[in-house]
Amino acid sequence: MKCAAIFVGRTADRLYREAIDDYVGRLSHYMPLEITVLSELKNSRSLSHEQQKQAEGEAIMKLIQKQDTVVLLDERGRERTSLDFARWLERKQMSAKRLVFVVGGPFGFSDDVYNRANELVSLSMMTFSHQMVRLFFVEQLYRACTIIRGENYHHE
Repeated sequence: MKCAAIFVGRTADRLYREAIDDYVGRLSHYMPLEITVLSELKNSRSLSHEQQKQAEGEAIMKLIQKQDTVVLLDERGRERTSLDFARWLERKQMSAKRLVFVVGGPFGFSDDVYNRANELVSLSMMTFSHQMVRLFFVEQLYRACTIIRGENYHHE
């Protein structure tokens, strides 16, 4: 299975970028993770929140292939423990051709993106910056891979 992530907007803080890169490097021993970063919209201040979501949604939809299994990281998604997420990922590895995780912009996703999604996953009921969500996501993906392999990164 191939795994991809789409992030709307760049990770501005160097410390977050370095930490994300560290986990992506660790992940390469378990699965390839292709990350695509969509540029911030130009003149976004002149757009309504809905217009921003629509424009970002159009860019996201261009990157999604018909056979992809699309998972949105969304506050309305299902929360899982790390162990449950690992079991879920293991099942997806057997059934999905390409698993695509999407972290949207500050105002969420357009209706088109929600309608295309196969699942919604929440990392927490709390609100975090998009930079933190990206870091938490790649760390949890790495943790899930180590759990699947029976390694001792995760302590239970």
